Amino acid sequence: MGDTTDGTGALGVLLLADARLPTGAHAHSATLEAALAAGLRTEQIPDYIRARLRGVARAEAAAAVLALRAARENPVDFAPIQAALAARTPSRALRDASASLGRGLTRLARGLFPEHSAVAALATAPDDTPGLRVLRPIPLGALGAAFGMAVDQVARAALYDEAQCVAAAALKLRPGDPIAATRWVVDAAPDIEESVRVAVGATVPGDVPARSAPQLDRWAGAHAYSTRRLFVA
Repeated sequence: MGDTTDGTGALGVLLLADARLPTGAHAHSATLEAALAAGLRTEQIPDYIRARLRGVARAEAAAAVLALRAARENPVDFAPIQAALAARTPSRALRDASASLGRGLTRLARGLFPEHSAVAALATAPDDTPGLRVLRPIPLGALGAAFGMAVDQVARAALYDEAQCVAAAALKLRPGDPIAATRWVVDAAPDIEESVRVAVGATVPGDVPARSAPQLDRWAGAHAYSTRRLFVA
């Protein structure tokens, strides 16, 4: 099956932005749970969202753009993008979280577009790296190709999901006004668009941003070993 060109690209954007999509994302807090447990205050959550958008989310958005572009080639080869992103994600806990989300997206892609060449290529994305499972941006790019989405749409979907994931988790961890949490996402629009521009500019795996956040890595690692938690990651 080739790229769909009958207007489903816009539908793909809406589906990928929908929290009801059966990918397991509801079980993730983007490490917010660990950050709050470590002392992050509720009023600092908007800053946390911006930090995620400028760091790990920007790298994943760029990888998703590259995956979308690779999905349009023949043959499809996701392995260099997967390797580049893994090298820029030093935290095992963050890699595991991305792989967990990637598993849900891969299952969705295979259910919706089982014959698409990019979906079939997901099986070889991890290449021969021991223990490395497909990371979230790779199936996101494959789905983008199957839906006929543009590169900026795929990048924006990845970044919006990041911001909305934090906002949704905050309402469970620090119950408050849902409108206020929605406002955090709206206020993050400039940061989302800045990262979209960076992501769209990526043309080779070496262009994936390498912006590590040691404190975030530490929180994610601590959360992975926590015995009292609401979220997987």
